[in-house]
This record gives sequence, C-alpha cells and structure tokens, in this order.
Amino acid sequence: MSFIVNKFKCKGITFFSLLHVTHYSSRFSTAAVASIEPKIPPDFSSCIVQDKDLLLKSLNPSGTGLHVLDLVDEGSLEPHPTLYHLLLKKCTFLRKPKLGKIVHAHISNSLFRGDVVILNTLLNMYAKGGCLDDARNLFDEMSVKDMVTWTTLITAYSQHDRPLDALLLFPQMLSLGFFPNEFTLSSLLKASAALPDTPQIYFHGAQLHGFSFKCGFHSNVYVGSSLLDMYARCGCMDEAHFVFDVLPTKNEVSWNALIAGHARKGQLDRALSLFLKMLRQDFQPTHFTFSSIFGACASTGSLEQGKWVHAHVIKSGGEIIAFMGNTLLHMYAKSGSIQDAKMIFDRLVKRDLVSWNSMLTAYAQHGLGKEAVQCFQKMLNIGLVPNDITFLCLLTACSRAGLLEEGQYYFKSMKRYNIEPGISHYVTIVDLLGRAGLLNEALRFINEMPIQPTAAVWGALLGACRMHKNVEMGSFAAERVFELDPHDSGPHVLLSNIYASSNRWRDAAKVRKLMKESGVKKEPACSWVEIQNTVHMFVASDDSHPQMGAIYKKWEEISARIKEIGYVPDTSHVLFYMDEQEREVKLQYHSEKLALAFALLNSPHGSTIRIKKNIRVCGDCHSAFKFVSKVVGREIIVRDTNRFHHFYDGSCSCGNFW
Repeated sequence: MSFIVNKFKCKGITFFSLLHVTHYSSRFSTAAVASIEPKIPPDFSSCIVQDKDLLLKSLNPSGTGLHVLDLVDEGSLEPHPTLYHLLLKKCTFLRKPKLGKIVHAHISNSLFRGDVVILNTLLNMYAKGGCLDDARNLFDEMSVKDMVTWTTLITAYSQHDRPLDALLLFPQMLSLGFFPNEFTLSSLLKASAALPDTPQIYFHGAQLHGFSFKCGFHSNVYVGSSLLDMYARCGCMDEAHFVFDVLPTKNEVSWNALIAGHARKGQLDRALSLFLKMLRQDFQPTHFTFSSIFGACASTGSLEQGKWVHAHVIKSGGEIIAFMGNTLLHMYAKSGSIQDAKMIFDRLVKRDLVSWNSMLTAYAQHGLGKEAVQCFQKMLNIGLVPNDITFLCLLTACSRAGLLEEGQYYFKSMKRYNIEPGISHYVTIVDLLGRAGLLNEALRFINEMPIQPTAAVWGALLGACRMHKNVEMGSFAAERVFELDPHDSGPHVLLSNIYASSNRWRDAAKVRKLMKESGVKKEPACSWVEIQNTVHMFVASDDSHPQMGAIYKKWEEISARIKEIGYVPDTSHVLFYMDEQEREVKLQYHSEKLALAFALLNSPHGSTIRIKKNIRVCGDCHSAFKFVSKVVGREIIVRDTNRFHHFYDGSCSCGNFW
C-alpha cells in the first residue's frame, strides 16, 4: 500500500491525490497500476511513502520524531487530513500512543487543529491506548464536539474501569443538546453494570432503561443486550428475562449475558437450560458462554455437568484458551478431580499468571503442598513473576499440608518481589503456626504484625486452639473475634466446641446463650451428593428423603462393620450435655454420613463418591469415613468449606491435618 499527495510538485514531479493502492491484481492490471503511478526518478522515490513506513522514526535527530511529518515540514509532502487519519489509525491499531502524541503535536500546529473528524480520530487513539487523562484533556480543549466525540470518551471510561466518569458525562451531554445513539447508551449501561455495588447498578441502570425506552432504543440488540447484562449483574433475573424476551433480534452477547447472570447466582440448571436452548436456535456458544457455565459447575461442584460441557467444547473444535481454560481447570479442581485439573493445565494453549495461580489454588484446595511448591518453582523457572495472589495460594497450600519451614520461607521471600503482605497473607501464617501446634509463636506473630489484626487473624488462632484443645488461649482469641465481628456464628461455634470437648458444659451453654441474646444464628449443617445428574441434600437426623428408611439401615450396617475394625465414635463432637449413649446416637446421623449411605445405595460399585458440605467436616465423621473407605473399597471425596478430603483404603489425603 502507498499514498501519493495531490497538487504538489517535488522538484518538477507532480503527484496525484492521496489514495490507497492495494490489492492491485484484484482491481487493476499491472499495466494500469504503472499508468497510475508517476514515473519518478530514483533519487525522488522517497516522496512516495509506503504504508509500512508510515511510523518510520525521524532520520534526523532534530526532526519531529516521525519521518513522514519531517517530509511535511520540509515541504516534500503537503499536509492532508487523510495523512493524519492514516497515521492516527496506525498508532491506534499498534497501540502506540507515544507516537500518536507526536502526530497530535503536529496537528496542533497545522491548519486542521480544529477539524472535529481528525480530533475524534485522535481522541479514539488515546482511548484505545488507555491514555484516559490525555483523552480527557483533548476532549476539554475541543471547541467543537459532536456525538462521536461524547460517545468515544464515554466508551473509553466504560472500557477502562472508570464507570462513574462515564455516567457523569451523560447529563452534561444532554444539557448541551446532544442526543445519544445506541452505541452511547450501550456503553453507559455497561458502565452502570460495572459499578461497585448492586444498589448503584440498579439505580443508574433503571434510569438508563427508562431513557432507552423513551428514545425507542430498548429493542435495539446492542442496547437490549447491555440492559439485560446490567440487570443480570445486580441479580435481577426476572427483569433480565423480560428484556431478553422482548428483544426482536438476539445475538450471542444477549444469550451470554443471561447465562452468565444465572451462573453467578449458582443456578446451574437454569444456565444449562439456556445453553441448550441457545444451541437449538443455532447460536454458537463462545468462550464466554463456556466460562460462565464452568464457573457455575465449580460453585456447585457439579462434575458430570462440567464434563458434558467440556465434551461439547472438544466436539465443536474449540481451543482451550487461557481464560476459559482457567475456569475449566477451576471447575475440575472444585469438583474434586485434581487429576483432570492438572490435565487441563498441561494442555492449555497458553498459560498466563492466572493459569499458574489457578493450579496453585487447586493444589491448596486438595492439601497438596509439595506439588504446589514444585509448581511455583516451575513458574519461576520460565520467568513468570509472581504476584500477591500467587503467594497467597502458595502459603495456603503450605498451611494445609503442614509445610511449616517452606511457608515461613516463602512469606519472607515476598519482599524479594516488592510485594507487601496483605491481611490474607498474615492469616495464612497464623494458620500455619497454629496447625503446627506453635500457638505461642502464632500469638507472638499476631502481636508483632505491622497492621492491625482483623477478625480473620484471630479466627485462625481460634481454629488452631480448637484443634489442639487449648481452652485458655481459645477463649482469649474468641473474645477478640467477638469484638471485631460480633455477628459471625463461626467463632461462637468454635468456642462452644472447645468448651464441650473439655467437658466445660456450663461455659458452652453460656456461649450458646450469648449467641441467642445477640441474634447470632448458626448456619445449619447440610451435605449433598449428586447421583445421575440429580442433587440430593441432607441435614442431620433427616427424615424427609423418600429413601430415608433404607439410608438409616445402610448406615447402621456400615457403622457395625467399621466398629469391628477399630472405629470408636468420638462423642466430644456433640455440643450438648447428655449421657454417652445419647451422644453416640446423635453422632450417627450427621448429614455427611446420611449422604454417604445414600451414595453407597445408589452409585455403581467401585465408583468414586463425591460429597459436599457447607461447613467444616465433623471430626468424628472424618474418622468414620477413613474406616468406611477401607471397608467398602472405594474412594470417598468430601469437599467442605476448608478443603478437599480424599479418603481411600483407611486414610485421608489431609493426614489428619485440617
């Protein structure tokens, strides 16, 4: 491609109007092209500038910075609006705003400094290059603006995480008599959806919805897709469906927004139903579609549905690119299949820092500390620089695997990468020291922290005191938590556990009384298991399931068998004062045991059983599951709020360290 400038003579050679000569063979014959281009002696050939040389730097150190602009200043080329457009578009495409500033300076000294079309192109160059301050300065200096000017800056703010700035421009624009188009409204709605909290999103989004309706843009596919995405992001799925249903024309963006909304709310069934409907209507799912569904599968631990969607990706020939691959990896890890997570990681087309962090998180969730350390070292070996999240994942893995020395070493090494530890990093070190039984060292570490300890820090110490049955320090840590976060039921339950395990029933009763007086309610423990794409949920002493008679009978049978090989019920996990026999009976019908009995009744012999629980797994159930895995010869995977437990052949992957 080349361009030639009109009405200019370079030492007697006349040039034609500025035009692009490209794809000669498709439009002109070789002879025709030869007749278009002037016959220029070799020593004047520099007067024709090729497209590839548009951003060629000045040959003279005292030049403008760009050779083309030097030619203009020398009189070898005549300044022309198309020349500036070409230069700015090139800078925009290549993301080179520094060179664009050189063009800007040249325009400011030219006859076209007030040309709104050129200035809009310049504004777009700054916006696409992320130079929002430069874009705003230019915008404020422009004496003449049109709708493109306002839309360009609004879109720039919307796309670069400055939603409030975008929204503030809207009333200014209206007051000056400008009428928004569908692209303006779409960007404004995206900005409102990016606001930090739900009330703000709804407040601004609903007003924009009303304005769109008045202007007749509500049924436009771009505005409509942005509208339903806005409602979906603030959890208003009924409104999102209403907008979706009235759209006369739908596209992949509108389908993705609705699917993502249900996925964020953990409504996997609705997300999958929409996905199937999308396929039936011949819309092709994108990487964003798959990422949303994998995220929903991860939140519910739905391995079978996740595998089905993964199979669809493979059949459709889609590549496992970074961001979709990361959610797929996360889905397998959260669903209990660390082997599949590792397989996805190994097959990623390109691994970014998020990919490595996702793999470290997976190892941490499954208590595989040594594997996490090896993964971290491989990451360093290929030249990737860790961030604060990397270290948080690594320290968590060390804590859950009991790697005391490694955890302390990596915590200190954060300074080497100029990373200041955050409160979450301090929590992991308290947890690390506490799990290792170094309670005094953990308390000393808290007292020496350079930042004020939070409820989470004291909560980590309280959990360690529960593990090591240190009543005095546990009471002290609990008091600190109550002061900082009086409405969290977890610390109250932990302190009650500590008192109950030490037979201090009166103190345990006082804690429960305090909870009642303060209005603090304990989250009911429940467990669920997925069999043939159906989720079955259980609570302690449940009698609502249609198979409950068979479930109770199955557990009694299993309980008798594991007692024969050494299982002894740990009645210290019963928080109420009652005789030993009553406490043992109460233990036998915990939700995870009922879920296990149901799975044994309804899953194929030898298959892996996967159970999820909404709170920490009970210590007695943990002991019982080890014996059950040996008796039935099956792997049992339990996901609680802390981590995964893989029970197999009488042992657990956590090594009783959880």
